[in-house]
Amino acid sequence: MIETLAEHSRAEDGVIEYRAAVDAEDPNLLRFFERYEDEAAFGAHSETDHFGEFAAALPDLLAGEPEVVRFDVSEATELDL
Repeated sequence: MIETLAEHSRAEDGVIEYRAAVDAEDPNLLRFFERYEDEAAFGAHSETDHFGEFAAALPDLLAGEPEVVRFDVSEATELDL
């Protein structure tokens, strides 16, 4: 389900990045990283069929309440390592 959600989400207008990753220390912990062009793109994502299907399935898949953290970033700069 996650692969389908990510694939369809990346194809949406206004989605800059959408990916899911398994935590390196806890394979039962998944993290979603999402970047949108603007608030409208974020809102439109939550109205899609693929997101709705995923959200409807979550209660049967989760061991508890999901933790959702939103970061609003006005500027980002890549660093040379």
